[in-house]
Amino acid sequence: MKIGLAQINSVVGDFPANVKRILAGYRECMDLGADLVITPELALVGYPPRDLVFKSQFVPRCLQALDYLAGEIREVPLLVGYVDHHHPVRPGKPFRNAAAWLENGEIRHRIWKTLLPTYDVFDERRYFEPGGRCEIVSWNGLRIGVTICEDIWTEDYLQRPFYDRDPVEELSGQGMDLLLNLSASPFHLGKPAQRRSMIGGVARHAKVPVIYCNAVGGNDQLVFDGHSLVADANGHISSQLPGFAESCRVMDPFITIDSTDEFEENDAAQLYQALVLGLRDYVAKCGFSSVCLGLSGGIDSALTAAIAAEALGPNSVYGLTMPSAYSSAGSVEDSLVLARNLGIGCDVVSIGETFEAVKAAMRPVFAGKPEDVTEENMQARIRGLFLMALSNKANHLLLTTGNKSELAVGYCTIYGDMCGGLAVISDLPKVRVYEVARWLNRQREVIPWSTIEKPPSAELRPDQKDQDTLPPYDLLDAILELYIEQQLSADEIITRGFEESIVRWIQRRVDLNEWKRHQAAPGLRVTSKAFGIGRRMPIVQGFVG
Repeated sequence: MKIGLAQINSVVGDFPANVKRILAGYRECMDLGADLVITPELALVGYPPRDLVFKSQFVPRCLQALDYLAGEIREVPLLVGYVDHHHPVRPGKPFRNAAAWLENGEIRHRIWKTLLPTYDVFDERRYFEPGGRCEIVSWNGLRIGVTICEDIWTEDYLQRPFYDRDPVEELSGQGMDLLLNLSASPFHLGKPAQRRSMIGGVARHAKVPVIYCNAVGGNDQLVFDGHSLVADANGHISSQLPGFAESCRVMDPFITIDSTDEFEENDAAQLYQALVLGLRDYVAKCGFSSVCLGLSGGIDSALTAAIAAEALGPNSVYGLTMPSAYSSAGSVEDSLVLARNLGIGCDVVSIGETFEAVKAAMRPVFAGKPEDVTEENMQARIRGLFLMALSNKANHLLLTTGNKSELAVGYCTIYGDMCGGLAVISDLPKVRVYEVARWLNRQREVIPWSTIEKPPSAELRPDQKDQDTLPPYDLLDAILELYIEQQLSADEIITRGFEESIVRWIQRRVDLNEWKRHQAAPGLRVTSKAFGIGRRMPIVQGFVG
């Protein structure tokens, strides 16, 4: 028996386009000899639809699309994810996260998602009613268990006691021969390996093969990496689909293998691929065709430009380098060399005269007060003004270039370098920025080595260096990971050997700058805890810990 996995990239709410993608994947799998085809979670809808489901015509149009799709399916069944109504007279949430078994022009089975994640970036209990009894689908002499994403992420494998049910156990108790899972599992660093371990554990525990079809593509802040999996009944991973790209593959899950292949994964490569995919889809799905950004000669803007050139093509990326009296000649030259290396457009527009004009205009108001960070921020905001003007005039999407380390402690200027529509590397700590940049240069110089090797600086005052204000980035990032991603208290971090004054300073800076991050552009999530929809801290609060 051969099962086709259609790992496709859906657009949230674009039912006609999603139907076309699903049918294309279905037909490709049929051409490869599939007896049954499976798609990702909510493939017909796009994940996550969020509050779109509350719009009066959203679910009805989804169901119309499902009926049309069913009419296109013949004897080879298609399993597709969609949103359904919950029974109108029963208590509970109004909708179901569902899967439909389509065969010979009809909807033969409807399956409801049982476990609804409501943590981190997920909020499914806001919309969906969980399924009741898990039931087997009988087809072609097989008893098939159908689950949807979280239904297989149970505490036996992750030690996360979120649920008092185990859908896989319920299905196993009914004599299951094969387990299918439709998934929309977003990427973060380490997630593909985690999934392989989990899927292998599910297969060994249930003693049946597991087919896991994951979504691929960028939707807002989330990047879905694909990496769909097939595990045999012994828990060996017999196949993994490519990451960060649409793909169709046909596999026989009942062929056992002796051992699981070793999957080589490079952190820098995966981060780069995730950011390229996330940017490409954000631009395309929002209806833009080009982007612009400020090129400072620093590593953050250089990496952002490289990602953009890869995602969109060099002709769709435009850089502007805006030197002031404090900008070094090397920074301007590095920006121009980078632009040549990438093949992107770049102009030089000085902010010097504008900066002096703003200072002169404000001089009567600031009389008797020395220059300080105010004048530094003026420069960043003038650059933001220039970039927004370029964005408006040419209909470019403006990219912000700040990294996670700076955003965490507020080392960025609101309405200045934070201006933009998408923060490409805002979930990439500074140490990771260097790691990805060096990986990118592994075969040829893409980012000038002088950019990578020089001490980072905002260049907003004479001889300024980041380390004048911030702890060394390796130290800063280590503490930020413990405080933000692992959510440890300052006291707990100090007990791990970090200097108390540094920990307290970082903690205070993170907490004080929540208001900035609430006004920041959306950023692409690549770590387990990004600033954005998965971290919902109040701005006004008095807790210290």
